[in-house]
Amino acid sequence: MHSSEIRYFLAVVNTGSLSAASEQLFVAVSAISRQIQRLETRIGVPLFERHARGMILNEAGQIFENHVRKSLMDMEHAMAEIKGLNAVRRTLIRVACTDGMAFYLLPSLFAGFRQLNPAVTFSLRVLSGKQVAEAVRDGDCDVAFQFSLHPERGVEVISSYAAPVLMVMKNDHPLAGQQVTLNDLSHYPLALPEPGTTVRQLFDLACRMNGTFIEPVLTCNFFSSHYNFLLHSPQAITLCSHFTVMYQAQEQGLMLKTFGVDQLTQRSLQIQAPPGRQRSAALNLFLQFASEQMQLQSEQVRQVFGF
Repeated sequence: MHSSEIRYFLAVVNTGSLSAASEQLFVAVSAISRQIQRLETRIGVPLFERHARGMILNEAGQIFENHVRKSLMDMEHAMAEIKGLNAVRRTLIRVACTDGMAFYLLPSLFAGFRQLNPAVTFSLRVLSGKQVAEAVRDGDCDVAFQFSLHPERGVEVISSYAAPVLMVMKNDHPLAGQQVTLNDLSHYPLALPEPGTTVRQLFDLACRMNGTFIEPVLTCNFFSSHYNFLLHSPQAITLCSHFTVMYQAQEQGLMLKTFGVDQLTQRSLQIQAPPGRQRSAALNLFLQFASEQMQLQSEQVRQVFGF
């Protein structure tokens, strides 16, 4: 299709009428009308509902507009890459994640990567697991980090890591030096995420399977609240993956412990990307950097805490 057809189409969409588009483009109304009619003929269906006060996209027009704008965005990305993205200059990487990843891991990865590539910037959105998957499928992010209980459809999994649910407590906690069961947790202040998160789903499942009921003293959808509650509440315990606290567990004198319960091991941390999309040089470098750092840190934490 000719660029003038697309340009006139978007002008009418943005302004809402042929006359307003004419004023914006400094082109005769008749010329714009001919281009719109030619475009509709080529597609085979009308794209607008025509009213006395203007023109409004119909359903077919809305579909066409979405594809046009996506194509223009892809073209802009391609031009940016041609102009210097291979040199990793002036690049924004859009990241989506669930709450645990935003607590410490991703900010640390961003900081480490920017020391090597200071022109790269990041935009981070913290979403629910369902929203993260939707952002990946819709192309609303360049990469996503999220915990998953099953393979996600419509996403490309760049890498995956075992991420069992662990207990986090202080080194001097009464349970720190012994094997712990679910029943043991009922004697201590427990902070848990809200129902619907992977941690809570697996924990509630494990409790049901073991005939155990444990009521948390704190329920919150922000891990930072759990973490600070743990640090300031005597003998408190919270649950998370080692990825969530692996950079500061030793610094803060924390102990990470497994339960030995199968239900709490059925989780992975996935790095995901929209399928079939060309990735920029900067994004490829970040994915490689993040994967290497996560693998290295994960192995160190596992060795230190013996799980």
